Amino acid sequence: VQLQASGGGLVQAGGSLRLSCAASGFTYGDYSIGWFRQVPGKEREGVSCISISDGTTFYHDSVKGRFTVSSDNAKNTVYLQMNNLKPEDTAVYYCAARLGTFVTMAKYYRYWGQGTQVTVSS
Repeated sequence: VQLQASGGGLVQAGGSLRLSCAASGFTYGDYSIGWFRQVPGKEREGVSCISISDGTTFYHDSVKGRFTVSSDNAKNTVYLQMNNLKPEDTAVYYCAARLGTFVTMAKYYRYWGQGTQVTVSS
């Protein structure tokens, strides 16, 4: 099983980034993919999740209206479009996969990507 996260970078406040999570090695449609972020000294926080089978999504209150999660099932890839970025969005972003319906707590995800740094300057 592999999850390859990419797309992070440095952007000014108000800018946009699109993260990608390419999945392989499992039956993509049976899983949910979650995006989490972590800053030093804090727990990993659930940002957004999507159930691949039915497209159901979740967004943390802090990103609602700014972030959009989507899945390209032909490419086994989940995207996180991040608009109107704020300095408080700065973190390492991880994608993770779990079998079945999504949950928002990191401890219930079995497979993890390597993380991609997002830095938003003020």
